[in-house]
This record gives sequence, structure tokens and C-alpha cells, in this order.
Amino acid sequence: MNPTPETPRDLVGIGIGPFNLSLAALAHPLTELDAVFYDQRPTFDWHPGLLIEGTTVQVPFLADLVTLADPTSPWTFLNYLRTRDRLFPFYFAERFHTHRAEYDAYCRWVSQNLPALHFGHQVDAVRFNPERDLFEVDFTQLDTDGEAEALGRTHTRNIVLGIGTEPYVPDPLKPLADAPGVPVHHAAHYLHHRAELLNAGHITVVGSGQSGAEIFLDLLRARPTGQERLTWIGRTHAFAPMEYSKLGLEHFTPDYTRYFHALTEPVRDRLNTTQWQLHKGIDTDTLTAIHDELYRRTLHGGWPDTRLTPGVHVRTAGRIANTRIELHLEHTEQNTRDRLTTDAVILATGYRERPLDRLLAGLDPYLRRDSRDRPRVDAQFRLDLDPAVTGAGCHIYVQNAERHTHGVGTPDLGLAAWRGATILNTLTGNNPYPLPTRTAFTHFGLETRQPQIPSARRPKALTPLLDGI
Repeated sequence: MNPTPETPRDLVGIGIGPFNLSLAALAHPLTELDAVFYDQRPTFDWHPGLLIEGTTVQVPFLADLVTLADPTSPWTFLNYLRTRDRLFPFYFAERFHTHRAEYDAYCRWVSQNLPALHFGHQVDAVRFNPERDLFEVDFTQLDTDGEAEALGRTHTRNIVLGIGTEPYVPDPLKPLADAPGVPVHHAAHYLHHRAELLNAGHITVVGSGQSGAEIFLDLLRARPTGQERLTWIGRTHAFAPMEYSKLGLEHFTPDYTRYFHALTEPVRDRLNTTQWQLHKGIDTDTLTAIHDELYRRTLHGGWPDTRLTPGVHVRTAGRIANTRIELHLEHTEQNTRDRLTTDAVILATGYRERPLDRLLAGLDPYLRRDSRDRPRVDAQFRLDLDPAVTGAGCHIYVQNAERHTHGVGTPDLGLAAWRGATILNTLTGNNPYPLPTRTAFTHFGLETRQPQIPSARRPKALTPLLDGI
């Protein structure tokens, strides 16, 4: 039974990706908390177009949905393995990083067993009702075909947005990517089009991050030696490895998140543009596998029919005689231009945060924004709202929508449990998940101390001279 306005929910989650799934798993044992989570999809899925065979998650298995906040939770990855009688095989496999498809299966297992999750529910609008001092969340219940079945409304004191990211397509390529029947696809849909792509004559991969590398490697392995006909281009100055040193990884700790949040807005914005190699570089094992595969194809003489060129961006693009694609390229370091004719394009051009404005249009008068019109987010992941809302004890939390305020670790799976626990600790006020006060060996800033003011100098006392001496 849905709570009435007189008995509102404590928390409504919008979106059920890994981050809100983590929050739901941590909220599950808190029986005093009335929480519900909505997602318009029929079931949980995690990047289904990128579950390429053999690919792994880039964080250790301990960075599951709950372990780093509560290793005793029944929703740990290890407990998932136990329920599948796979603990011993995993033990002997000695794998610190799980297969991507295995992580997806683990999340599906959690999603199928948490009663607070409601798939097939599309959230349409969020409003604040000042007469009741509550949020109103309107949703449409969908049938198995995705058609509207019923309308509903729930009231809540708190909302957590976990609406995730969406594929980013650069402007020059949008017309081709949007045109029906044109083989220009974002990497998010790679596996859905893989068979079609493998039949293409020449294939171009755009994007020099992990997804671009994995797709290039998968295509390379599937093409005959000497007939690869593959091009890989990217904007970065090199097909660069991801920063994966132990101290480098400390940028994905709560310590760094707190440090980053305390910086000024201009400094945060500058850092976000310079730290790309911490999360947009390529895993060294993937780079090694690509080089090994290319080298293997030279064993009997000749070079593979491939071209790998970093430092290149696509200026414009179009069709040639409705059968081929022409990319107009520019090399940023040489300041030179060229044309590339290809039969298919995969855009490994990353993702962007879904704009919150689409969902929160009804709350716009209450939202406080920064100098670039982005929502302000406090240290506890709450949107900065008008005191008329927060004074009533109502808050909106965000997950993976706060990189501008919380830094490079925002989309990282390794911080999911800590952020979820922080939200629940703040929301309940009784600290159900005690969290560590220190998580890194690095001190990211100087300690701020009160200035020490030296005491005033006193003149030395003089020994009086005796008369006559």
C-alpha cells in the first residue's frame, strides 16, 4: 500500500543503476526507513552493449555495492558467489578484478531480491508542496511493452537522484548517428550491432579511452590477418595508460573527495580538465593485448592493415553516395587536415551526466546554482535548496551528478558504498554505517592552523650600577 500524504515515505530513489542499487542494498536492513526506488526500465541492466567477452571491471571486487561500507551485508559479491556455489572457483581463479558480465549478473541478483525496487515505473515530475512540506513524485506504471498502464503519486521527505549518464555523441557526428540505417553507432550499443559491423569493409573507432581500446581489440581479433581494415583515432595526445599507481588511486578515496569539495569553484573546474588520465586512460593490460595482437600479425612478414592515430578530432562528417562515410579530420599538434573514407564508425566518445533540469523543472525556483548555472551540492551530496524546503526537513540527494563539486571519484564504483552510507547516515541522523575518518596516506592539502602570534618582546632588565663605580 502506498503511503498517504499523512504518512509520507522517508526516501524515494529515482533511477536504479549501480549507485542507487547500492543505496537500496544498504537501506534494506534499516527497517525504520520507508524507502522505494523507481526505474522506467523493465529490469536492471548495466552497459549491455559493452559486455564484451573477457572484459573486466576496472575496480577490484571489494568495490561491490556494499562491502566498503558493510562487509557483513548479505548483498556482498562474495555472498553472491556463495549462493551460486562459486566461492572455490573464484578463490582458485585468483582474480582481483571480475569480468564485466559477472558484475552485471551480481547486480541483477541484488536487484531481483530487494523488495523496495520497482522497475517499469517512469517518474514524470517532482514538485515541492509547500502546504504539506513534502515532495510529490508523479510516475507512470508501464506494462511489459513499455506502454502506460497506470498513473501514480507518492509523497516523500527525501529524494535521491540516480538517473545516471547518457551516451555522448560529438556534434559533427550527430546527424549521421541519428539517421536511420547509417552504420554510425555509439559504443554503448556496440554488441547490438557487432555482427553488422564485422561485415563492413573498413571500420573506424573514434575515441581513445577504455571502451575504444576494448572495441578495437575485439574487432582486430575477429578480422583475418592482412585484411583487418581498421582505423582507431582519438583526441588525446596518445593512447595513454590509465593512472593506476597505488598513490594515484588515492584520488578515489573519501579523503580526496572531501578535499576537492572544499576547494573553490574555479580550482575544481580547472582540476576536472587536467585529471583525465585518472579515469579516461586505458588499462595497461588492454594496451598490451592490442600490441601483442598486432605484433602476432607481423610474424610472417608485413604489417597489419590498421592505422592508430592519436591527437586527431573529427571536424565534420557526411555520406558519400549514400554508401560510405567521410570523416574530415584535424591533427591538433601538426595543425594538418585530412579526409578518411570508411564503411562504419563506432563512437567510443564517452558519456555525460543526464541534466537534472529535465526532471526537476518544477523545483527550479528552489534550486541554488553556481556561477556556471550548475546545481550546488553540499558535502553530504544534497542539492542546495531554498530554506523553505530544507527548513521543512526535505532534501534531494544526488549520485553521479556532482563531479563539478566532488571530483574525479564521482562516477567511480569504488566510492558507491561510501557515498550511499554517507547519504543514509545524514538522512537518518543516527549513523547506521560508521565510516572511517581517514582513508589515504596522502595529505592532499596543507593543514590549516591558527596563526601563531609571538609574544611581544620585553626589554632586558639592566643591572643598576653602584655609585662610585
